[in-house]
Formats: sequence, structure tokens, C-alpha cells
Amino acid sequence: MTTVAEAAAAVERLWPLAGAEPWDAPGLLSGDPGAPVSRILLAVDAVADTVDEAIEIGAQLLLVHHPLLMRGVTTVAESTAKGALLARLIRGGCALIAAHTNADIVATGTSARLASLLGLPDARPIVETAPGLGLGRVGALPEPTTLGALARRLAGILPPTATGVRVAGEFDRPVQTVAVCGGAGDSLLGEPAVRAADVYVTADLRHHPASEAVETARVAGGPALIDVSHWASEWLWLETAAEELRAALPGVEVVVSELRTDPWDFVVVQ
Repeated sequence: MTTVAEAAAAVERLWPLAGAEPWDAPGLLSGDPGAPVSRILLAVDAVADTVDEAIEIGAQLLLVHHPLLMRGVTTVAESTAKGALLARLIRGGCALIAAHTNADIVATGTSARLASLLGLPDARPIVETAPGLGLGRVGALPEPTTLGALARRLAGILPPTATGVRVAGEFDRPVQTVAVCGGAGDSLLGEPAVRAADVYVTADLRHHPASEAVETARVAGGPALIDVSHWASEWLWLETAAEELRAALPGVEVVVSELRTDPWDFVVVQ
């Protein structure tokens, strides 16, 4: 029987903790290392819905992309959101592991998955941390397309969310070189590989960084911008992670959560 410790070791082999950003907090967050694991649920976020789903399907391990505990913790009282989630997991006999930026940088990570689905052969990291590893991906489409057509292709690839796909740039603008970063990516807007691309696809673009990038592009060149849901851009990676875990842990059932944990429920179009 596979244990939590053995599952954590498999996660470490696939997504080494050494690859995480210094501010990150992935790894085993709660659970008995010696407890048996026969079923794992994968999700982007540890929230009430995914915790309930893990318990309801009898999973002994919830593997998420986003760590539940990222900053200093002073209480895990059940009167707090995170304390209540941890208590529910512990009572349900379900451990919690996160693979975050350590899963972003690998060759089959979040951005690599998005690049692959967009049809970017031989995509390379935007910021290389080791040969073949790093944040984001950039590559060229086999044939040029338009910004509008690429945005529509993304809308068909991503799971639907209330906020959809937002675009800065002319609909008919030709694009071929595409930079992508699953999750929040405005920190990469100034990277040379992003500046040299025709379009940059990412999530959580804030007003000022996006506005500055658009204005800079007008005078000095730069990419069009496509902003998508943070959750949607990383949810695509879960099936890749599941396939790798099934190979690493034969005999353990690995389930991908279909629940939408994007925080937005609806928009009002003006």
C-alpha cells in the first residue's frame, strides 16, 4: 500500500521543491506521512468545494497547485477559513500537498501545457533557471494567425469562466510568436522574450502593468496582451500531472477535479 510519504516522494521526483521560488511554500502541508493512500484528487485550489469533493470520493490525498498556507500562520482555529479547511481534511483522513512554482518550471509544467495546447512546437522558457527549465514559455505558431483568431482558440481550449478572455490589441493584428505564462504573469512583462513576442498570454494582468506595457508597445514595440482566468490557465495542467502521477504511483487512483474554483461568478457587460 502506498503511503502519504511515498506519494510525497513521487511528487518531489516530478516537481522538486528546489525549483520553487523563494517566497513559495509547496510540499506536504498536512497529513500523517505513514497513512495509506489509494486515491488522490488533483485541483488547482484547496477551497471548501474541493476539500468536500476529496472527502466525498474517499481520497486520502488532495494535491493542489496553490499552497493553502503561504504566509506566517498564527492560528488554525476553525473560525478561520484555512483552519476550517485543515480541520475538515484532518478529520476526513485526507492529507494535503501543494506543487506550485516547482511545478511551473518543469518541462511539462503549467506554462508548457498551455503552450502545447496552443500548438507552439519547441517552446522554450521565458526565464530559464536551468537547461530546459524555467518560468513561462515562448515559441512560434507553425503559421501566422490574427490576434482575434488566437483569442478565440484560447477560449475554446480553456474551461469557461465568467471573465472569459480579455485582449489588448487590434482584432486583425497578425501574430505568430507567442509568449505564455500560466497563472499571474505581469512580472514577466519586461522580459526580453516577452517584449519580442507578437502576443503575451497570461492571467491576473493588473491595470498599471498592463497599461504601461500597452503604452510602451506604442513607442518602442511590444506584444499584444491576452488576459485569462488564473484558475483556467493552470487547470489545464492537472491532467498532465495526473498522467505523471499514475505512472509514478501504479495502483493509486488519480482523479482530476472538474470543479471551477475561479472566484468570479458572473459579469455585467456594459
